[in-house]
Amino acid sequence: MNDRAGQRFYKTNKGSASGLTSFAFITLCLWLCATVSASASADTTTRTVKHALGETVIDGQPKRVVSLFQGATDTLVALGVEPVGVVESWAQKPMYSYLRPQLKNVTYVGLETQPSLEDIALLKPDLIIASRYRSEKIYGILSQIAPTIALEEVYDFRQTLKTTGKALGKEDKANQLLTDWQKRIIETRHNLQAHFGRDWPQKVSLLDFRSDHVRLYTPNSFSGSILSDLGFKWPKVVEDRQWAPQKLVSKESIPLIDADMYFVLMKDDPAVQKNYQSWSQHLLWQQTQAAKTNHIYQVDNIYWSLAGGIISANHMLDEVDTIFHPPYQRLNQDSYKVPNQGQYHGATK
Repeated sequence: MNDRAGQRFYKTNKGSASGLTSFAFITLCLWLCATVSASASADTTTRTVKHALGETVIDGQPKRVVSLFQGATDTLVALGVEPVGVVESWAQKPMYSYLRPQLKNVTYVGLETQPSLEDIALLKPDLIIASRYRSEKIYGILSQIAPTIALEEVYDFRQTLKTTGKALGKEDKANQLLTDWQKRIIETRHNLQAHFGRDWPQKVSLLDFRSDHVRLYTPNSFSGSILSDLGFKWPKVVEDRQWAPQKLVSKESIPLIDADMYFVLMKDDPAVQKNYQSWSQHLLWQQTQAAKTNHIYQVDNIYWSLAGGIISANHMLDEVDTIFHPPYQRLNQDSYKVPNQGQYHGATK
């Protein structure tokens, strides 16, 4: 740890015995990490990776990688890398079930909102993958532990794949995954056009029900960007918005979400389901086009929102494929089952 980073850490924890203890502990761990780094891989290939918080020089091919957000964890698995450390998932703790088989030996280093610097340092990583939004304040310390890259947005899975691929020396594999992804987008878009015919493109609202409100996601969200690539259109209230969702607390705003179909995200929580029933039984809801035609589909909350990587993106396309192969499996006020999931098309090859 250099003097400036040490001073920042000291000021942050000034007057705290535990803070000073942590400072000493991390200093020791950083010394150990430096010792390991000096005898790292014989692969001397050096590259500079530009990212949201600067540029990072990486020597060789990292073997001990720590992921500090969900999309990075998904991306590492897609690239055939088992990280030594990851943050806990938002649901299905400690990790989403679809990733567990590839993360049997992983160490959990806390929450995405509050990772443990001590646990990270003990793992002696040779690469840390972070994000500006979550890790900007601790980036200096992370960079002292190991070379660290930071992604601008946690939901931009395409950029996460590109940048992580370069950092790992796996650019060819990352590019192949992106090529395969684009082929799937084109194929799925073609299938949707054939399915709807003259009714294409369809307008869609992407709704995330919470216990006391509804979030209307934008075309620039994780799943919103995929739906946009497929050719779906959006209500005017969100078509020009950036990532931040539109928060709806009053049922009087239901006309704003009117669309040909609704994709609905819900946690398996009685309070959330009760809120959905309350909205879906409202007269204004019943007058929307999606309700009139019963084109309302519950989709997997993890694949469509929480995971944020190339594998979950492919699982999302699997669900789109499943939904639009009749018979439809629509969501109504008495049914909360997710449509049968299709098979994932090989992003972990």
